[in-house]
Amino acid sequence: MLNSKSYPLMAGTTLLLLSLAACGDSGSGVSPDAQVSTDSGVTLVGGSSTLPVNLGTAGGFVILAKSGISTVPTSAVTGNLGISPAAATFITGFSLTADATNVFSTSPQVTGMVYAADYSPPTSSNLTTAVGDMELAFTDAAGRAASVTELGGGNIGGMTLAPGVYKWSTGLLIPTDVALNGGATDVWIFQIAQDLTLSSAAKILLAGGALPKNVFWQVAGLVELGTTAHGEGVVLAQTSVTLRTGASINGRLLAQTAVNIDGSTVVEPAR
Repeated sequence: MLNSKSYPLMAGTTLLLLSLAACGDSGSGVSPDAQVSTDSGVTLVGGSSTLPVNLGTAGGFVILAKSGISTVPTSAVTGNLGISPAAATFITGFSLTADATNVFSTSPQVTGMVYAADYSPPTSSNLTTAVGDMELAFTDAAGRAASVTELGGGNIGGMTLAPGVYKWSTGLLIPTDVALNGGATDVWIFQIAQDLTLSSAAKILLAGGALPKNVFWQVAGLVELGTTAHGEGVVLAQTSVTLRTGASINGRLLAQTAVNIDGSTVVEPAR
């Protein structure tokens, strides 16, 4: 039998969390029947405890891609960029300046270092390891047992979500703001079999002390943040990630193909 407890959320709303402690298995999940509707119109979903996804050395990058990284200036990126196995010529729009060691480059749009597979050792081997860790993290996130499946039929606009593992066999659309409510050690993993779309001006909001480093978007398809949209968390994309004009994210963009940003702000979370 599932235990429940409530604690204050925002604006007088109460969040009902469904604990799996009585089940004796933190990997087992809560069915969609655990959804709770409140008089405020916010949908609140019980989740389960889970561990963060281990990023390995990929966690040393705010943007990591295999085939290309491009920007339409001027973007503001805080953290390191890396590309492998593609060469530095596939990093475009950043006006790179190679360091004297040729181990990394710098850019006026990047507060951090830029690494490419054709730079001097040990950069190439380090990037090979980081890309491998990125792929392992994707597999790890995809393999977690889901606590909630097919929420909202693939549309979660306006919802407030408790920690847990959420799974969709379709794409996921976020047309309006979504809040993630939980503590500093709580984890959210979103498993998306197709594309992830955050509509223009829509925002992912963190509440209750939730941290972006503990939010993971595992996406088999394309990821797109619309114009001026704002995301939170680590994006693990099997294909490409695109941030439209003025979009922003507190998190990481880890793509197994390319990352494209347009006058965007990308800030790595504290590790």
